Amino acid sequence: MEYSSKELEKKWQEYWAQNGSFEPSEDFTKAKKYILSMFPFPSGRLHMGHVRNYTISDAFARYYRQQGFNVLHPIGFDSFGMPAENAAIKNGSHPKTWTYSNIDYMKGEFKSLGFSFSKERELATSDELYTKFEQGFIIDMYEKGLLYRKKGFLNWCPSCHTVLANEQVIDGSCWRCDTQVVKKDMNQYYFKITHYGDELLRDLAKLEGGWPKQVLTMQENWIGKSYGLEFKFSFDEASQERLSSKFDGFEVFTTRPDTIYGVSYAALAPEHEIVSYMIQNSLLDDNTREQIESMKNASSIDRQKEKSGVALNLSVVHPLTKKSVPVWVANFVLMDYGSGAVMAVPAHDERDFDFAKKYDLSINAVIKPFGGEADNTKAFTEVGELFASEQFDGLNSKEAQAKIIEHFEALGIGTKKTNFKLKDWGVSRQRYWGAPIPFVHCDDCGLVMEKKENLPIALPEDIVITGEGNPLDKHPTWKHCKCPSCGKDALRETDTMDTFVESSWYFLRFCASPKNWEDEAFSAEQIKYWMSVDHYIGGIEHAILHLLYARFFTKVFRDLGYISFDEPFERLLTQGMVLKDGAKMSKSKGNTVDPDAIIEKYGADTARLFILFAAPPTQELEWNDSAVEGAYRFIKRFYERSANVLKSETIPQINHSALGKEEKFARKKVYEALVRANDVYNEKYTFNTMIAGVMEAMNALNAQSNAAVWSEAYWILTSIMEPVIPHTCSEISSRCFSLNNLTSQRVLEEVFIQESIILGVSINGKARAEIEVSPDAPNDEIIMMAKECVAKWLEGKTIVKEIVVPKKLVNLVIKD
Repeated sequence: MEYSSKELEKKWQEYWAQNGSFEPSEDFTKAKKYILSMFPFPSGRLHMGHVRNYTISDAFARYYRQQGFNVLHPIGFDSFGMPAENAAIKNGSHPKTWTYSNIDYMKGEFKSLGFSFSKERELATSDELYTKFEQGFIIDMYEKGLLYRKKGFLNWCPSCHTVLANEQVIDGSCWRCDTQVVKKDMNQYYFKITHYGDELLRDLAKLEGGWPKQVLTMQENWIGKSYGLEFKFSFDEASQERLSSKFDGFEVFTTRPDTIYGVSYAALAPEHEIVSYMIQNSLLDDNTREQIESMKNASSIDRQKEKSGVALNLSVVHPLTKKSVPVWVANFVLMDYGSGAVMAVPAHDERDFDFAKKYDLSINAVIKPFGGEADNTKAFTEVGELFASEQFDGLNSKEAQAKIIEHFEALGIGTKKTNFKLKDWGVSRQRYWGAPIPFVHCDDCGLVMEKKENLPIALPEDIVITGEGNPLDKHPTWKHCKCPSCGKDALRETDTMDTFVESSWYFLRFCASPKNWEDEAFSAEQIKYWMSVDHYIGGIEHAILHLLYARFFTKVFRDLGYISFDEPFERLLTQGMVLKDGAKMSKSKGNTVDPDAIIEKYGADTARLFILFAAPPTQELEWNDSAVEGAYRFIKRFYERSANVLKSETIPQINHSALGKEEKFARKKVYEALVRANDVYNEKYTFNTMIAGVMEAMNALNAQSNAAVWSEAYWILTSIMEPVIPHTCSEISSRCFSLNNLTSQRVLEEVFIQESIILGVSINGKARAEIEVSPDAPNDEIIMMAKECVAKWLEGKTIVKEIVVPKKLVNLVIKD
């Protein structure tokens, strides 16, 4: 019986397609499992990271189908985005043509790997139907006050020619192309994600046990909730006169109110409205203005490195001491946090200290070590004792924070405030290949929502993409329209949505079925049945961006009345990267492995087996050609030894007590593998240990020749391995068991009953022999048998002590 992966895999892929084997049932009385992998961008070719992701999810889906669950295991394509436009520029193709051609190719790859995705629920987020429903949601969010438009300094990628959200700036660079990000003053649409800051943070507790701790910590840190004091610095008279009384002061927020008496300067962000006013009204010299403009154009990361600033020749009054405090512009102050203004305490903040030393500003210590003295040569940032702080002298600095806030509130000059690092999500992009934002600009009516009956607002296809500017803005006719409110000539919004918007709700769209696919995004009944996602699989690189946005959208949709739950993903599995030669696979490094080539040479089952056996899913996986070859050899042996199996419609019935030692051991190893499989799928996800258990069982089977034992073993082992190597197992199961065994398997406890156990026998702690005894043999019988088997080492010796360690060993202590 010869194994031919090409024939087997083609046969079963056609069988599954013809029979609709992976479509979920519409019977909502059945127990369900929703298994989902993070969907791919259609770049044109799968890489081994994709293969790992989808092999893991496919194993879950196939396992739960065997257990009798109604399984939803869909796939789609996150198909809007910059790469399609870049490809259009490079190759002279249309983004839509390039995208859908790639989708067709990747669908073929999915099929060739035997992934059990629902065909009826496939989607691409660039489909006009998807855009129609999404634009409707956007209009609802705008009406709810969760979407707004304002002008501000935004993260701008000079290479991609578009705005980036804060979460999309990684170490000061564009997440997509790694170009250094600059700041640009322009209009932008924002989702009010900060409205859900508290709930996003609080509900992380609901995900404990189902999500990796690392992801929960990353989200907690990104949301960045902090408590502190907000108060106003008021300008002195001379400064107010210089500003023509346009401003009387500015608000600041601090998490260190205990240091308030140590303030030696205040600092504004380069983008602060007071700074902008001074520039616009020529209140600053050219050198100062140029330095401020340079700060604005630097990335947020660069602004945190080398400290720089300029004095504004303004002063504010300290709210408690009434002393004069100089005002500076400092590059490290960002508009993203608080009010874009800070109180600076060099004696107790390292950043403020470095700035003060550079510009020779005063350093006023107000906290000292307990029982020690202040040291102005460095910033003291530990908990200590307040001094030079009026009535708060002698207090523990931590305890003083609340008391000083209370003092400010009693005087009516400040309040306790909660602040977040999380900022509203900027979602408009100045690109073509994205979902148009469904708004219209009317000279009379202002910003107007499009009417839902006019949706979708689809992209024009007759565009020219050069990489310069926004093709929609340059289109001769597309942006010209009538105002939905007054009917006058108006202009359509030419910004498109951040592609993370599409991936923030796609998991809900999969809940719709063919019967209502065209009519609505999903129904309440479908959502109630399928959600939440039981297993969500994807890379940890999405811990903040996608996963945070998806949680936000879920809460928004709940408040809009679409759904009734709080969190979208019950369990999250973040798989590790696939490495080759110790590095992440990439074309630039020349260390990629083409999945198509592996399938052509070895077959899809080999690729799947290697992926799941080489490492636990959450760990990095090092590609190993010889291990791939080893996976192929195992499958070949597994297939060929099925010749030992007797055909049967049901699992063979075996009289265990009548079996020999090797036969009993083989059955035990088979059922151990079954127990391990159930544990792996439901708790540990360590597929490698499950596969190792099957290999151990195969070794035990090879040591015996009972056809009934072989048949029972293959009934169970092909069931265990079908989620991993589905083509091979389906072929064996079809030929031997009419596919009847691909279902839930029952563990027989009889195989684990031990008729005898092996005990080691040692003399003075040195191993000498082994004995086989009954599990319930008394100690005197065990000791007698032990003495008999080591008699030659006892000749002429005196036994001083006899020790029996239950079910492990016997130790005899002797002397001459």
